[in-house]
Amino acid sequence: MNEGVFKSVKIRNGSPSDHGKILAVMPEWWHGRDLTRHLLKIFFIHFKETIFIAEKDSDLIGFVIGFLSQSEPDEAYIHLLGVHPGMRRLGLGRLLYKEFFEVCQKKGRSIFRACTSPLNKLSVEFHRHMGFQIEPGDDLIDGLPVTKNYLRENEPKVLFKKVVG
Repeated sequence: MNEGVFKSVKIRNGSPSDHGKILAVMPEWWHGRDLTRHLLKIFFIHFKETIFIAEKDSDLIGFVIGFLSQSEPDEAYIHLLGVHPGMRRLGLGRLLYKEFFEVCQKKGRSIFRACTSPLNKLSVEFHRHMGFQIEPGDDLIDGLPVTKNYLRENEPKVLFKKVVG
């Protein structure tokens, strides 16, 4: 991680007022893919403790949206991570995940889950680098195990799991 880059970065919990700011940057940060339907404002109302916003000079440069599983008492789920394209590969994603992990571990969570599109090679690489294992799926795309209908019909996802502690 490039420590000097992050001296002026502020990381704070999310709030409902962050929802619109994040929606505004998502198409650019995901190279035109519109993922805004995946991020509801209700997350910012009920999961503030596990949402982290990274700002530099009051500009949004990254975020992680996650929550504690209500069904699995040992688990937490990372719903979405976004890092400004100009800030990638500097350690900001790792820093945001670290904040999320720490809060969740204090709440007794030791299993972390996430998923991504098999098309998002950067996300697959990031999760592997962070120590996540790819879960078995029911199909293969480009050599990656995927679960074909994990969140929606005909929208395959690569599923990740990380056990800590």
